[in-house]
Amino acid sequence: MAVLDLIGAPQVAAILLLAQRGLEELYSARNTKALIALGAHEVGRGFYPVVAATHLAWIASLFFLVPADAPILWPLIVYYLALQLVRYWVIFTLGRFWTHRIFTLPGAPVVARGPYRYLRHPNYAVTIVETFVLPLVFGALALATIMTALWWTVLAYKMRLEDQEMDVRRE
Repeated sequence: MAVLDLIGAPQVAAILLLAQRGLEELYSARNTKALIALGAHEVGRGFYPVVAATHLAWIASLFFLVPADAPILWPLIVYYLALQLVRYWVIFTLGRFWTHRIFTLPGAPVVARGPYRYLRHPNYAVTIVETFVLPLVFGALALATIMTALWWTVLAYKMRLEDQEMDVRRE
């Protein structure tokens, strides 16, 4: 069995996803550095490795657990790509305040425009849906279900941390 037999659309998707998220991490790190310089403080710092590991596990599971010759459901690829537009709408809306971590900056306004007019946590809504949809693109229903349940659990705790911090800021 040649190495190329082990690489198919799911593996290419995982590599592209890893590259995308890597570029986002660079943007997040730049914003984090700037926010800290302005006096922002981090909430839930000890939980961030759980968030990062869970996200990387999802990407790795796509690469290693979905067969290279898995069928491709093209309408779901279109749907997944549409989710990316929403994802970048969120990132653009938050601008310099967007990070992978939870930071608060005293005196900074709570964002209530863009997708935040409709949902309190639009970024997490998008990531929950994309965690389910991308494995489904390749017919991996079990993987989609398991990773979405895991990701939902991790993000529910992260949202609770963010909401507690926002409630403190509003007082």
